[in-house]
Amino acid sequence: MNFEKSLRRLDEIIVALEGEQVGLDASLKLFEEGVELLRDASAELDKAETKVHMLLEKSDGGFELREMDL
Repeated sequence: MNFEKSLRRLDEIIVALEGEQVGLDASLKLFEEGVELLRDASAELDKAETKVHMLLEKSDGGFELREMDL
């Protein structure tokens, strides 16, 4: 799932958990799904941050894109 879809699904989970129609078992499953989505989204942000740092790393003030393993 890509970053944007993960955020949309997290929003859906929050709305469901804030409602009073979800039982305890369903709430726990939604919570677990939300935690996993949050971990994945956080990892994607870390990758993007690393890439941005690589763009800004050139010492003469210019920008350079270096190939790197993400």
